[in-house]
Amino acid sequence: MSMAPMLADLARVVPLLASAATPPGGALLWLILVGAALLVLFFLAVFIAKRYRRCPSNRILVIYGRVGGKKASRCLHGGGAFIWPLIQDYAYLSLEPMVIEIPLTGALSLNNIRVNVPSTFTVGIATDPTLMNNAAERLLYLTHDNIREQAQDIILGQLRLVIATLTIEEINKDREKFMSLINQNVGEEINKIGLELINVNIRDITDESGYIEAIGKRAAAEAVNRAKVEVAQQERDGATGEAIAMRERNVNVAKEAAAATEGKKLAEQKQRVAVAALEAEAVTGEVQAKRDQEIAQATRLAETIAARKAAEQEQRVRVADAEAKAVEGENTSAAQVAESTAKLAEVKAEAKRRSEVAAATAAKAIFEAERQQEIARLSKEELAAQEIEKQRIEIAAAAEAEKRRIEAKGEADAILARYEAEAMGVQKVLEAKGEGYRQLMAACSVHPQLAPTLLMIEKLPELVQAQVKAIQNLKIDKITVWEGGAGTAPNGVKGQTAQFLSGLIGSLPPVHELAKQAGIELPGALGRMEEPGDGVGGDGEAMKPKK
Repeated sequence: MSMAPMLADLARVVPLLASAATPPGGALLWLILVGAALLVLFFLAVFIAKRYRRCPSNRILVIYGRVGGKKASRCLHGGGAFIWPLIQDYAYLSLEPMVIEIPLTGALSLNNIRVNVPSTFTVGIATDPTLMNNAAERLLYLTHDNIREQAQDIILGQLRLVIATLTIEEINKDREKFMSLINQNVGEEINKIGLELINVNIRDITDESGYIEAIGKRAAAEAVNRAKVEVAQQERDGATGEAIAMRERNVNVAKEAAAATEGKKLAEQKQRVAVAALEAEAVTGEVQAKRDQEIAQATRLAETIAARKAAEQEQRVRVADAEAKAVEGENTSAAQVAESTAKLAEVKAEAKRRSEVAAATAAKAIFEAERQQEIARLSKEELAAQEIEKQRIEIAAAAEAEKRRIEAKGEADAILARYEAEAMGVQKVLEAKGEGYRQLMAACSVHPQLAPTLLMIEKLPELVQAQVKAIQNLKIDKITVWEGGAGTAPNGVKGQTAQFLSGLIGSLPPVHELAKQAGIELPGALGRMEEPGDGVGGDGEAMKPKK
């Protein structure tokens, strides 16, 4: 109930009571009572004026203390309220918006790519009754900086959570979905402390690997290609329109109906062909995007280079295709103009036939477009996964082949280096031997027969080693020679030792013969061979060594 009507009624009642209670002749007493009543009314008005609080439009009045029921506070936006002394008190919450900078960096997306999303959030205390109570319970007597810090922590966590549920493509392309999720998640969390989300401004979205930049470049290239195609189509349509205008100027009313029908069929044909081409491009783009995504997870640098090369290749192909279509349109327009000029006299008779032919051609093109659309759908649903698996297998096989080739090349290089080192070593040994032989020949220049002897002596250890190897596996514990000590037995037979020495001396002629054939002269300690005729009788007996 308002206090102003109560004060007015009290001001009217007090004089009436005073007049009723005043006896005759008590004017002074009546004056005293009126003055006291007026004084009480004055102090009561001042007290009420001091305890009555009005709420500005940019604030919330929070009354706390005993407010009735189980509430901790009562919030008002606009109007005013009487604050009872001792049992109630009040405070204000500002509704001024707060701008919060969120420098989010390194947030992990759904496809494990870290992105940077610097943004600005504008929040403020809500005027909803429930949210005002939340703000009164959690934000009363906090400064703007404290409120901003709490809101910043909540927004940062929710923003990371939203990014973790989306892929890079969804964040970059479907901004409406991204902003909707941010408004929903962030709004629900800050409502718990009495705040509401006023505005969200995402300044820029980048990633550490440059994937978003590559996507932007590819989109820009596709937009440029589409613009070139549209320009070529517009030029073609302009040339066609000019030809049609010239034809319409020279053709009668009968041809107008046929030309209208033909134009309608051609427009439908172009529309369906364009729709089928765009759907095919969409399927191709999806397959390419999936492939780029897998390659990016394997190696980001290789994916960036491959995407750039693919974009350049696709751009060149589409530019060439657009130029070819433009040239084809120009040629078609020129042919139509020439045909209209040359067959002006036959147009009336041919109008109906051409209309039917155009309708048949349009139907054929429509069927062809539908066939291409069905092929594109099958490619998207069935062949895309197989193509991706095929490309993955090809990439793995190429990598394995390259690895084996590098390993084989390394082994071949190692073997070649080892053989080259051995060849160089053998060459050095042979060169050293040749130099030694030259020095030996130079030293034996006075006595040339000494050189073969020295070479034979050099090879004697090898010959002895070969003879030793021949008997090295024989197990001979000892050799015992039993004889009486005399060179010859009583019966005239030589002893074992004598026979051994005789055999040794008997083997000297073949040794001397072998040395002579080799051009070597053995040392004098081994004896000397006599020439035929030197012996007794000179009858050509076998040579005997001289002792």
